[in-house]
Amino acid sequence: MSDTFDETTAVDEAAPIQEARHWEDETWIAQVIKNEDDDGWAVSMTLRGEAEPALIGPWTMGRDKKNPKPLDAPAFHTLAKTAHEVRRRHEQQLQARLHKQVSIATEAGDFVVTLDIVPDDDEPYATLAARDADGQEVARKRVDAGFRLTADSAAAWLARELA
Repeated sequence: MSDTFDETTAVDEAAPIQEARHWEDETWIAQVIKNEDDDGWAVSMTLRGEAEPALIGPWTMGRDKKNPKPLDAPAFHTLAKTAHEVRRRHEQQLQARLHKQVSIATEAGDFVVTLDIVPDDDEPYATLAARDADGQEVARKRVDAGFRLTADSAAAWLARELA
């Protein structure tokens, strides 16, 4: 075995794979796979380092109507953009599910009450907090993750806290 450094091997190992059924860059990995539901093909887009694909969708058949159309740079970039958007929407939905807020007006003034859910596998919980019109926190309490935040429940809680 030679102790000399082979520069071409080092460059090839660092180069991203760009093949007909497997294409990747620094962020995404596209894989054309046989669609288990029928005779067609599908493409999966996986964020590098993630176990599950962010996007799986149908893939076009090639001219021979048996094999998939090969991946290319424009198709890969379109798929990467779509997969990124799917992940972004998923994160926005998760944020909306875990963070809620209502504005209430009381005799003591106007307040914004927030509910931030911590989705712990063993003990999920939420934090209820109220801020006055100046943004100063006036109350905070740990509550059950299933607490239902409404204007009425926020006003009742805040009235008890400020009493």
